[in-house]
Amino acid sequence: MTSTITGLPDRYRPLDELGPVERTQTGVIHSWRAKDRVLNRDVAVRVHVPGGPPARAWIARALTAGGLATPALAMVYDASEGTGGQAGSPAYVVNEWIDGQTLADRLASGPMGEREARTVLRRLAEGVAEAHRVGLAVGGLGPETVVLRPNGLVGLRAVPAATGSVQEDISALGALLEFCLTGRQAGTSGAPPVIGAPDLAALVRRARSTEPGSRLASAAAMAALLAERPRAGARPVRGGDESDSGWLGRLREHRETERVAGAHRAPAPVPEEDDDRPQRVSAGVLPPVPSGRWTDEESPHDDLVHDDLLHDDGAPDDEDPAEDRAGSPTRRRLLVVGLPLLALLLVIALAYWVGTSVLSVADEEVDRVPGAAPPAPSTSPAAETAAAPAPDAAPAAITGGTVLDPFGDGEPENVDDVPASFDGDPATAWSTLTYRGSADFGNLKPGVGVVYDLGSAQPVAGVTLTTSTPGITVEVRTGDSPDGDLESYAVAAGGTVEGTGELAFEEPVTTQYVVVWVTGLVPADDGFQGSLAEVAVTPAT
Repeated sequence: MTSTITGLPDRYRPLDELGPVERTQTGVIHSWRAKDRVLNRDVAVRVHVPGGPPARAWIARALTAGGLATPALAMVYDASEGTGGQAGSPAYVVNEWIDGQTLADRLASGPMGEREARTVLRRLAEGVAEAHRVGLAVGGLGPETVVLRPNGLVGLRAVPAATGSVQEDISALGALLEFCLTGRQAGTSGAPPVIGAPDLAALVRRARSTEPGSRLASAAAMAALLAERPRAGARPVRGGDESDSGWLGRLREHRETERVAGAHRAPAPVPEEDDDRPQRVSAGVLPPVPSGRWTDEESPHDDLVHDDLLHDDGAPDDEDPAEDRAGSPTRRRLLVVGLPLLALLLVIALAYWVGTSVLSVADEEVDRVPGAAPPAPSTSPAAETAAAPAPDAAPAAITGGTVLDPFGDGEPENVDDVPASFDGDPATAWSTLTYRGSADFGNLKPGVGVVYDLGSAQPVAGVTLTTSTPGITVEVRTGDSPDGDLESYAVAAGGTVEGTGELAFEEPVTTQYVVVWVTGLVPADDGFQGSLAEVAVTPAT
């Protein structure tokens, strides 16, 4: 059966039509929010009229988008080319329905802060870059189709659009970044909007540029630039007036610093040729190099003999080399006789020390009564205190834990096994489900974790993790709420865990909730898996 409203299979029941009709060279596209009767979930359905051959290219783009796994782009659930004609069925694409607030609704209350704008556009650019990687231009990037998900991520409805190009996608990302920062869409009349960060102003200009030499090369480059930490003390730049991006300014500052340092650097002192006295040099200046000249009476070999023998023996510098060479046989005899005597004295002293120290200790062990306690060492109380190591601080008590799975499909991730990860027994563990195809959770989601409750806010210095799946990658996050989204927990440390590993924080953090967020799995039976056998929270002292 088919719906009498849209010509869709009866499985999809239209609820309400979304946005204006999209007109293309091959037909028109209507968008609907609909109910999937089979899976009992909301979906977004886009219908191309007519179906058949005119919609073939659009359906091919949809099937390419269906192979992507990124939270920034709506997933493609179903697609059909249809049969076309007046009596035929239309072509349609069924997308994931993304809940949340559209970017247009969010900006109706005012522009975003710099940090929020960076985060939103970076996540969107990462999804667009993933589509570009497989040769798919997304299209349809606008404030009405970009949705801010409740969990802090960003999604794009209506994937893919009827038409589009890679460069149009990059330009649209630049326009959205400007809209987020200023609250004014591109092309609005009036004075150019002010963008507070010079690097972001330059990024907007490059993304929207049509000049081959100055435009941004890719969406991946835009995501990487947005991921850079913003610089403090940025000068506000009016749209269209910026002259360079942040890295170019940093280069100029570096060159200016080098120039000023060179102008104030003291010149190196020039040593006098006939002055053999020690010379004081300034910090950062290389010492003078000896001239390397020898007198007519001496050769380089004589200099070596003079340094090695006369100076070591205490002879004055102006002693006649001829007299020194005449006395050298006597000096050699002294060396031949004196060195063996010195070695013999050292051997005798070593034997005496062994006889008085080591053997006396052995005698005490022989004479000791069986079962008696060994004598206490004769050290002062102060020495005993210094020698005794300070006991390690006990781990902070964990009062409970819950699974954090904001990107899951509803299937529980072994929630009953969470207490096994902090019961003090490394033989028991909490583990993820088994995923197939990829260590990145089968390309289904970015991760899953456990929120640990410490009972009260307290200073924490790090976390020690033990796993039965060595090689997993994790992040340690902290927060103030047990049921926040992932972005509400700040990243404090991260890395790969091989067996048992300590993830120390750069600075102590006062928190009640610690999240161990697993981001990468390792091969297991029939797929990939990760486990937490023991989690110990280290308090800050």
